[in-house]
Amino acid sequence: MEVYVIENHDGEGKFPTFPKGSKVENIIPCKQYTYWSSGVIDGYETYIPNTYIENNCLNCDYNPTELVVKAKDCVELIKVVFDWGYVKSKHGEYGWLPFGILYMK
Repeated sequence: MEVYVIENHDGEGKFPTFPKGSKVENIIPCKQYTYWSSGVIDGYETYIPNTYIENNCLNCDYNPTELVVKAKDCVELIKVVFDWGYVKSKHGEYGWLPFGILYMK
């Protein structure tokens, strides 16, 4: 489904894809986004949906990269996970955007 971006988003850098079974350390619930936690995976500090963590390990492959987008960009919405959309850009990049900055025409 195509959606549009209503405000710029800079993201927090690119991350590798962490494979299922990767250990998640220092898990702390996120104050801003319900059902998300911050944690450390292979030395990278990032945010993880709580449903992706089981027994302090990832239960699926996960890449926490947020896309860098500008207002009025069009992206393809792949899935929504607790206030964030996992999207594909027109350049073929995959990443996360806060669902609050996305809208359908």
